[in-house]
Amino acid sequence: MPGAPRFILASASPRRRDLLAQVGRVPDLIINPDIDETPVPGELPQEHALRLATEKAIGAAQDPATQGAFVLGADTVVACGRRILPKAEDPDTARACLRLMSGRRHRVVGGVAVVDPERRQRTRACVTTVAFKRLTEEEIDAYIASGEWEGKAGGYAIQGRAAVFVRFIGGSYSNVVGLPLYETERLLESVGCPRDCGKAAP
Repeated sequence: MPGAPRFILASASPRRRDLLAQVGRVPDLIINPDIDETPVPGELPQEHALRLATEKAIGAAQDPATQGAFVLGADTVVACGRRILPKAEDPDTARACLRLMSGRRHRVVGGVAVVDPERRQRTRACVTTVAFKRLTEEEIDAYIASGEWEGKAGGYAIQGRAAVFVRFIGGSYSNVVGLPLYETERLLESVGCPRDCGKAAP
């Protein structure tokens, strides 16, 4: 359809938008589909991330404004073992997540999905290992007071004050921020999304 947006981001996350802009892909349109993000009983972290990314992309692709466009969906999951940590919506949840991750490794699982103009779907996953130093209660209290945890998977943002908690990271840094750029670019290339797709003015 002439004039249809060429590249749509199915996420309202400003971090994902900024990461895409960093590599020269600015969405023509942002759609935030309303989906239930509750894990299915027995669902593993990678399965959960890929399912939500796919549901977001499919949900946005149902909007008439996306006809003829590439639609990108993404989701980020923080996991300790098989346990999926929640998005922190209150201080108690954030505090519990930080205590659980204190002094140990956890995984950040990024799921990316794309729906192409012919409405075919393709996905990729990325797993990053992150190790926190042992946190004191004073450090946790100060981080809670900062408010950076609000709405963040696992209750922290690596690009903010929590960077000083990280003693080791193995894998994609951008994945922990919110979008694995290498995997996302390879996925878009695999469905034929050209490099100049998504360069509309912000």
